Amino acid sequence: MAIIKEFKDFAMKGNLVDMAVAFILGAAFSKLVSAFIQGMVMPLIGMATSGVNFADLKWVLSPAVLNEAGELLTPEVAVLYGAFITVIIDFLLVAMVMFILVKNINRMKKKKEAAPAPVAPPAPTKEEILLGEIRDLLKK
Repeated sequence: MAIIKEFKDFAMKGNLVDMAVAFILGAAFSKLVSAFIQGMVMPLIGMATSGVNFADLKWVLSPAVLNEAGELLTPEVAVLYGAFITVIIDFLLVAMVMFILVKNINRMKKKKEAAPAPVAPPAPTKEEILLGEIRDLLKK
């Protein structure tokens, strides 16, 4: 029973829950960026490159083999470098957005740290107190 309580305490710590939420949001954000890249960016890049569809770019190592009836005997073996280029573009956009997000968060943290609370003047030392008393006695 002690192990279950320890696990529950561990699982309910703030950092672990925050990290789980961040992981789930990151996965959803990745899907959003992938849909944006596939549906909006890559068609524009394809138009700019004379209609090239990056998803179709591949280096065929061995073509597919068909029999006389047109049935597939051996599938095509190819390096799909176009899909890799698309994933690289996905990664770069996600990295850029995350960089901008972290940069802005750090800037907001610095603004909070830049406004320190008013500091009370330090208490006078024993020497200062004694000198003040001597001064006061000399005035009399």
